[in-house]
Amino acid sequence: MYRNVSEYHKMDVKISRIPEEEEELVDIRCHSETDSVREIAAFVRSRQGQLSGSLEGRQYGIALSDIMYIESVDSRTFIYTSSKVFESRQRIYELEDSLRSRHFLRISKASLVNLMKISSVKPALGGRFSAVLSNGEEIIISRKYVPVLKKTLRGDIE
Repeated sequence: MYRNVSEYHKMDVKISRIPEEEEELVDIRCHSETDSVREIAAFVRSRQGQLSGSLEGRQYGIALSDIMYIESVDSRTFIYTSSKVFESRQRIYELEDSLRSRHFLRISKASLVNLMKISSVKPALGGRFSAVLSNGEEIIISRKYVPVLKKTLRGDIE
């Protein structure tokens, strides 16, 4: 259903600089907790945190907001950003548990995707879905995980 433009509520945004010694805080002040407000809060939360990964023998901190997806191949776990692939010592199930509240979702037996990096989703063959990520890469969502993805994208998160 389409809404009339006049039905949308305008929200002002205010950014204030604070001294370095003060803790940063995003304070959302609203009349009610609408879908838009929840989306803003989810976006802010998804931008926090990092994982540890190695590349060419060196350890790096990888911001969660930079991660496109995570995949397990031959008992090794790889973290994919738009330009690099890092290896993690953590298992996919460990990462799934710790990243569930950070908008990462299991999409196959061996993969997690950052929901904030999905540009579009479309049906594929055999009941599977295909997701195009913000970097243009396409990944497959296994048939078993399609219902959870649909529920999550609708906002019916448990």
